[in-house]
Amino acid sequence: MKRSPETLVLLLAGGVGSRLNILVQSRAKPAVPFGGIYRIIDFSLSNVANSGLQKVGVLTQYKPLSLMSHLGSGEAWDLTGRTRGVKILPPRTGSKESDWYQGTADAVRRNIDFIQSNPSDEVLILSGDHIYNMDFAVMLEYHRSKKADLTVAMMVVPKSQINQFGAGITDKDNRIIEWEEKPAVPRTNLASMGIYVFDRQYLLDTLERDKAEIDFGMHLLPHAIEHDNVFAYPFYGYWRDVGTIQSYWETNMDLLKQDSGLAPQEWGTITNIEADDQISDRLPARFGQKAELQNSLIPAGCKIFGTVVNSILSPGVVIEEGAIVRDSILFQDCLIKKKAVVDLAILEKNVQVGEGAVIGAGDGHNVINRESPKHLYTGISVIGKRVQVPAGKSIGRNCIVQGYTSEAAFPKEDISHGTTLYPNGELQ
Repeated sequence: MKRSPETLVLLLAGGVGSRLNILVQSRAKPAVPFGGIYRIIDFSLSNVANSGLQKVGVLTQYKPLSLMSHLGSGEAWDLTGRTRGVKILPPRTGSKESDWYQGTADAVRRNIDFIQSNPSDEVLILSGDHIYNMDFAVMLEYHRSKKADLTVAMMVVPKSQINQFGAGITDKDNRIIEWEEKPAVPRTNLASMGIYVFDRQYLLDTLERDKAEIDFGMHLLPHAIEHDNVFAYPFYGYWRDVGTIQSYWETNMDLLKQDSGLAPQEWGTITNIEADDQISDRLPARFGQKAELQNSLIPAGCKIFGTVVNSILSPGVVIEEGAIVRDSILFQDCLIKKKAVVDLAILEKNVQVGEGAVIGAGDGHNVINRESPKHLYTGISVIGKRVQVPAGKSIGRNCIVQGYTSEAAFPKEDISHGTTLYPNGELQ
């Protein structure tokens, strides 16, 4: 199949991602770690590289430093050279909130000079916060075969979930004839994946036509469907939006299931092992005589002397003797001391759990977090960066401990289900 290096890629990586709660306190959503050694953006960028595409503009905005450090020059994805490259397109904002990107179309419009300076037949627009594997060369050929102005990648999802997506109604030729953005009462189960192929000149003309159209799904797509040739590209592979704590945890857990369809190594997913995380410098994982492992991912740099069950660890995690980690996700360099228990939790980088402490204690799965009820409601507790949990302390279900909370900030009593603890010791 003909590859399409002339296609320009715009990767939208500027979203706040607030539903990921404290995981995005210091980084953009696409830079959130995933699966032990990856970042979320690695999947979209690897799809670009593996599809033979060569020119990428990454639109950043919200707390971009971690993301920019991870991307570097693009060398990890072989996107450097005279004709190849990853160009970081930094925020174009003023001092007012209204100066920030107002939507997906607005973000692309504000970088129209990048499109104009990189001639191409088509422009491929992606989100940087989805976990999936797709050959974009196939989608581009489909777009051309339909002589489409705009092609939208779409897949079937349960109707109970369609209210989270843009939804398209198509005719027998896959032409989109109606569009519903996050419908409360859906008439279709065909959901947009947030992946678009535009004819370049059509995109430029469309962005110039009506600058009140600030979002693809809400504004641009309905107008295009009414007046132009818009087609759905059906996708049948693995694809997950990891924009919530629940979906993020579930998608990570898919890595531990043989039949989930999530297979980063088979897909050829690439990460930057030379970035600040310094994965490449880690020694092989070490396991003590009393270590017990069951259905877990243990990368380089870990030291396991306790028990790890159905969990995903990142480089540098230490589990001391007698400690138990179960159904959890631990970011880099966490330390779980002797006889501590971490059950159904997500721990940010450099968290220390004191001897005999328990995270995820008791049966309070249905006690939703009072401050973030839409984020934590199934029992998952989230512990922020560099938190120091005192020895013997008990933290319940659906709890949040904000980053940089020291031992001294913890109250004398245990942390009850659904509670949020702040670094100043305040409980909510």
